[in-house]
Amino acid sequence: NLVFNDRPRNRALVRRAAAAGVGVGGTGNVHYHQRDRSRLQDVLVAIKHRMTLDECHRERRPNTEFFLRPPAEQARRFAAYHPDAAANSVRIARRCTFDLTQDMGYTLPAPPLPDGRSPHEELSAVCWARLRDRYAGSPEQERAEARLTHELRVIERQQLSGFFLIYHEIFTLAHEVAREVRGPGSARALAGLPPGRGRGSSVASIVCYLIGLSHIDPIANQLTVHRFLNEDMRTLPDIDLDFPRDIRERLIERVHERWGKEHAALVAIFPTYRLRSAIRDVGKALGLPAAELDRLAKRATPYEGVGQLPAALARDPQSADRAGARGWRDLADLAQQLAGFPRHLSQHVGGMVISSRPLIDYVPCQPAAWPNRYLCHWDKDSIDDARMVKIDFLALGMLSMVEEAVGLIAEQGARPVDLSRIDFADAAVYDDICRGDTVGVFQIESRAQIAMLPRTQPRSLDDITVQVSIVRPGPIVGGAVNPYVREREKQRALGARYRPPPVHPCVDAILAESLGVVLFQEQVVEVARAMGGFSAGEAEQFRRAMSRKRSLAAMQRYEERFMSGARARGVPPATAARMFQNLLGFAEFGFPKSHGAAFGLLAYQSTWLKRYHPAPFYCALLNNQPMGFYPPHVLTNDARRHDVEVLRPDVNASRAACTVAEPQSDGVSAVRVGLGYVRGVGAAGGARIQAERTREGDYRSLFDFVQRTGLPRESTAHLIRVGAFDAFGLNRRELLWQLGLFGEGMSRALLRQSVASPPRQLRLPLPTGQDEVALPDFDAFQRMTADYALLALSPDAHPMQFLRPALGEGVASSRHAQALPAGAPVEIAGLVVCRQRPHTARGIIFLLLEDEFGMVNVLVGAALGERRREAIRTAPFLRVRGVLETRAGEQRTLVAAEIHEVVPAEAFFTPSGKSWG
Repeated sequence: NLVFNDRPRNRALVRRAAAAGVGVGGTGNVHYHQRDRSRLQDVLVAIKHRMTLDECHRERRPNTEFFLRPPAEQARRFAAYHPDAAANSVRIARRCTFDLTQDMGYTLPAPPLPDGRSPHEELSAVCWARLRDRYAGSPEQERAEARLTHELRVIERQQLSGFFLIYHEIFTLAHEVAREVRGPGSARALAGLPPGRGRGSSVASIVCYLIGLSHIDPIANQLTVHRFLNEDMRTLPDIDLDFPRDIRERLIERVHERWGKEHAALVAIFPTYRLRSAIRDVGKALGLPAAELDRLAKRATPYEGVGQLPAALARDPQSADRAGARGWRDLADLAQQLAGFPRHLSQHVGGMVISSRPLIDYVPCQPAAWPNRYLCHWDKDSIDDARMVKIDFLALGMLSMVEEAVGLIAEQGARPVDLSRIDFADAAVYDDICRGDTVGVFQIESRAQIAMLPRTQPRSLDDITVQVSIVRPGPIVGGAVNPYVREREKQRALGARYRPPPVHPCVDAILAESLGVVLFQEQVVEVARAMGGFSAGEAEQFRRAMSRKRSLAAMQRYEERFMSGARARGVPPATAARMFQNLLGFAEFGFPKSHGAAFGLLAYQSTWLKRYHPAPFYCALLNNQPMGFYPPHVLTNDARRHDVEVLRPDVNASRAACTVAEPQSDGVSAVRVGLGYVRGVGAAGGARIQAERTREGDYRSLFDFVQRTGLPRESTAHLIRVGAFDAFGLNRRELLWQLGLFGEGMSRALLRQSVASPPRQLRLPLPTGQDEVALPDFDAFQRMTADYALLALSPDAHPMQFLRPALGEGVASSRHAQALPAGAPVEIAGLVVCRQRPHTARGIIFLLLEDEFGMVNVLVGAALGERRREAIRTAPFLRVRGVLETRAGEQRTLVAAEIHEVVPAEAFFTPSGKSWG
């Protein structure tokens, strides 16, 4: 490597090898594959050591010679020291053979078995006993028995019986944890809710259904199992389990306790460099000004790739003139080279791996950030490649919300709700769904879903399964969405006379349920089998190859195989080619039907709760943030539109969390915002206030509160500003004045004395007399801005109420816009609720604006989006001029022609909307 003293050292090593009677091998000490990557290597070393390039000379390689040379050059260089050095390296490399699936010796922990029973005998006994119990006398019993026989045969051939028994043991453990967390006899315990729910392709398995891993009957829902389980599969089945957050946290601890910390570990992920992180890390290594780097990074969208850095520099007025300067030019060049590089090791959202032997025998492990948990250094794909068992314990916020809502309903004196026994054909619930009245509802609340629901008109759980699955990148890129919606409209118009459009006889039955288009992952597998002649295993490998980092060569091989099979079945080449392209497009991301069925059921249950128990629904929704599509202020505005009053925090009425309040005098149900929602107070401070009130009774004055809680002055001031002391008789400015006097040095003895004084009077033994200070209260606008700043919502006002008078008569409200005809020009202003720029939309940006009456979809073309990029990304309020576009029954969409910021972001504090790349 042309380093000082290289040659004498190498000759000394050769002499030492000869003296020891061992061979000599050459490595080249390679650190990068090409010479011009040496700069990137230096920057990565600087990033690793948290230094600039100038500070890390000792840590970096001394020159640019540590690259991979051509074989002939390597051999020539090694020959100067030993004639066999290069050949020996080749021999060593050829001997380094290792099969992850065979040579590691990984085995699952042995499941508990009755004496003399094999794992397969135990699994079969459990499944057959439960099948007889669940399907006795059912018309589907024969089909269920046939399916179970098939699945057990495949499981036995694949030697997976122990695998399923381990999952059965884990779910038994989950039942124990659920009983502990919910409490015996609680409403949650009586609601018929399982401890968790399966998702993904495992929901299609009758074995998973019978051993408790799924709550969806695969026979009644006509789910096919080939995607999950087949005789040609090369990897372990993938089983994902959703749990409420509290149950999941305790279950992970119990798994560590059950198998031991050496035998159970969390799975890793490797986040790669994005534009923001590349700017900050590379810029720091180059020694560029930190403030400039921070400003430039903040202008980038959260998920923008590093390849966009030159464009980001060019459009930034303060950076454009520096783009050619050396440090900034190097930043653009080196940051782009970091594309795809892992930045750090992180923790998978819920994946765990367990083993009969200590995991450190197979994979590097380290303590995790969470106490008493361990993290392995392999990601889910590596675990899958090694045929190690990864168990996904996923926290699903909606499950937590549903369980809490059930408990709140019971607290109000109503009969405990069993969500497994509600009417799943309730016309009123489907009416809400078809109107797009689904804010806060699971999976069908997004801007795109709300716009589509009035067109597709779901009227059954099967329809909701499709609805959950259709607004996904896979169906969108695969060209399935618009054809499906058109066919759905025809189906509604023709009724029983409707027939799906024919594609080819070999696949028409497969595509009939989705009206002639590919919507589900199972359909990818089934079409590959029926049209392409793939076996079940080949079809699943094809689907996996599309879903993971696919290579062009692999796809070409699959296309040749598919076209050959289609030709043999008499499928016209054009039809086969079109179908193959649809399958490729679908692979962007799509749901299995089984997954859609599991999520569709939860979507219906959450809509049912919103319809019949709105106050508990919104209360539980607020308590389980962050989750879903909308920030809290949108949820509270929607609650008011559904006749649920939102009450302010109150130090003598609120708990730490939000609660369902007593109905108001006019009979309107109400939710009281929890003390934990107040910025600077949080859950811990709210619990402290609640515990002290429980112990010593209501607070009698501001000073009584301060003395008893010991809360920081700033936190108490925040409580005053959001109205938590309004019931004490003083206005908020007067309360802040009193708090200021206390903060200037009143002794605790004086404070105790003042507790007995009337709440409106503060008497201080000052040396001179002082008049009472009468201060005007905050006006409605000031109270609203304080609400948004400190609560992230306003219980009784919307910002647009105060901005509308300044907008002029030409700006329509959302309510007015809904009454205008399609094609009408209109100007609308509103608070930006969310921003989306899907990678499938070719630069189009979707905005959702909210005013005091409702919400409006806005579509921004790529050119306008780039021209008004800064306002669209950062402005809390936008004024949009454009044309209303609508189809029959669809929610209105405003196609923007011009966009302006209503007020500067820094002049008016509001919570930011949610943004997706």
